[in-house]
Amino acid sequence: MESLNLADRVALAIKNTQELYLSDPLPWIVGYSGGKDSTATLQLIWESIRQLPPHQRHKEIHVISTDTLVENPVVAIWVTNSLEAMTAAAREQEMPITPHRLVPKVEDRFWTNLIGKGYPAPRPKFRWCTSRLKISASNTFITELANRAGEAILVLGTRRAESAARDRVISKYENSTRALLSRNSDPTLDRVWVYTPVASWSTDDVWEYLIETPNPWNYNNIELFHIYRGASADSECPLVVDKSTPSCGDSRFGCFVCTMVSEDKSMQAMIQNDEDKLWMKPLLDFRNAFLKTSGDREVREFSKMDGSLQLQFINLKHDRVVRRGRVLSERLIKRLDHADDLDFPLPNRRVLVQEIRVVDEHGKQTQVEYEVEKVAVLVHGPYTQAYRAEMLNALLQAQTEIRGKLPDSVAHFSVISEEELEEIRRIWVHEKHEFEDLVPDIYASAVGEPYPCGELDDATPLRPDDLRMLRTACANAEIDAKHIGPVSAQEMLFRDLRELLGIQYSYRGASRRVGLTGDLDSILENRSFENEAEALDFALQKKAGGVEIMYEMRNAEEVLTFFPGAAMGEVTE
Repeated sequence: MESLNLADRVALAIKNTQELYLSDPLPWIVGYSGGKDSTATLQLIWESIRQLPPHQRHKEIHVISTDTLVENPVVAIWVTNSLEAMTAAAREQEMPITPHRLVPKVEDRFWTNLIGKGYPAPRPKFRWCTSRLKISASNTFITELANRAGEAILVLGTRRAESAARDRVISKYENSTRALLSRNSDPTLDRVWVYTPVASWSTDDVWEYLIETPNPWNYNNIELFHIYRGASADSECPLVVDKSTPSCGDSRFGCFVCTMVSEDKSMQAMIQNDEDKLWMKPLLDFRNAFLKTSGDREVREFSKMDGSLQLQFINLKHDRVVRRGRVLSERLIKRLDHADDLDFPLPNRRVLVQEIRVVDEHGKQTQVEYEVEKVAVLVHGPYTQAYRAEMLNALLQAQTEIRGKLPDSVAHFSVISEEELEEIRRIWVHEKHEFEDLVPDIYASAVGEPYPCGELDDATPLRPDDLRMLRTACANAEIDAKHIGPVSAQEMLFRDLRELLGIQYSYRGASRRVGLTGDLDSILENRSFENEAEALDFALQKKAGGVEIMYEMRNAEEVLTFFPGAAMGEVTE
């Protein structure tokens, strides 16, 4: 293959594609992202089938493109227009090709999860976006088609020459029992074969083919070349069907909100290189201002989404002891004072922990115990209500600014849809019990127009005046607690009371209020803290599992003993 020139490569690929197409009745699915590789692949498939007599074009070819709705706008519009051109060309040329633009369900979309639920911006250890925005929509389509037909063939534009990471992905597919095809590496797609007709092509091969061969759906490949030239590193975002596919955050054709990289160099380059794309700058500014993956503890709740507390034990900087094996469990032995090192998040506690590690030696597993001094902190969870409201306001302001500058070619572009706004509103009011119903007011302030959607279907337990009165009363409450963490003691009191009222209201139609007391007790016992330090102490006490924890003061003999029963109102002597 390496010795073949491009013409020979194309001829061989067309021959292989035709033979494979005619060999069985399995439907085909072609992944199309709008980038050079997927465009070359689809163009090759199209040309191969078009050369067959019409009576031999006997089975379906589905072209799927997943729009995350937060793609680079230039590419998103390019792809949408391409799909429309394909539909018209396939009809005119009597081709069995059907394009599909797939989008995530509203509950899976980026703004719904980031601003609605408060998920922190995606990061390597919490990459929640890929499965929701890309994998779910494409895999659902592929699985349903494979189930109906028994099996299916997935055509991908993945190339060996693209990168070492992509090379590893292709290698996963090389365990085929059929010529030209490979088994899918994703066990959930075990009935889907994989065909990669341009796997051995170089980047130069791809561009030469696209520029010298007319596009069969009457689209301009030269314009695609200009899109690439206007951005940075030569890469694109492939069809993502599993998490082994490399992140496309550093590519031209990824999501502009992607935080797998520190900055969106492609959008930045487009803005710098082309005055017609300056309208995208508010999007880039929003991404850089709000989508941080470090240093965001102060805008995140100290509890998880469900209100639970999660401890993290951090090794001390001066701890150079080499401990073998992997950590199996950690048991809290003793709580010390706070850590002096300013590099540790606040609040924190120095603790003595018993580590149980598993060591593999000579084919056997043994357990080893260590007593280690560490720093305990709380793992912060979703964004606070205030930060979510701030993000929504800034996003709507960016959308308003953009709409005044959009070229005619992108006149219908929208950053966030009304459907997403309504889902965010529903989550805030009904799931988070934030009965203030802030979305309409934020929209009116940012856009300068009334909120376009009507009233919520369900009533809320408190009217706006009641909520203002409750917030004022809590704000004026004298609470002798130091403000530690992202939320003040007064704000935490307001939220607890609002949550309790919401729980009570949710039982209003029940003939028997079974579970009401338990739900109320859960809030009072697990969330009623005056600050984060108090929550951290509670989590440490709970981690001890009923064993009293010694608190060693730095410069004193005093020892404070925690009695777990005291939290339940029991008296100890």
